[in-house]
Amino acid sequence: MKSDKMKTKRVAKLRRRGRVRAKIQGTTECPRLAVYRSLSHIEAQLIDDSKGQTIVAVIDNKEKGTKTERAVEVGKKIAEAAIAKKIKTVVFDRGGYQYHGRIKALAEGAREGGLEF
Repeated sequence: MKSDKMKTKRVAKLRRRGRVRAKIQGTTECPRLAVYRSLSHIEAQLIDDSKGQTIVAVIDNKEKGTKTERAVEVGKKIAEAAIAKKIKTVVFDRGGYQYHGRIKALAEGAREGGLEF
């Protein structure tokens, strides 16, 4: 019974992620800011979907602070790296996660760093 529930949760997450990805597309001028969240880490990538390339990727290091504080730092680092590559606007891809908690903190950190979305 437990395995059926896990399969159902995984399928539901994949459907949510598919709905989000169907609506947004990253380009060279305005790449997709994709977010991945696990229990211990959070990472962000700028992806050019037209070429199928990752432009910039940032992963948190578990040095100090809470998970939310580390998410804000990842947002600021991805914004800094994007601005170094002359990218100001992005499309935010929350990846099926709810816009709440660490996902929201990463987005706000990216906005503080200078990205627009």
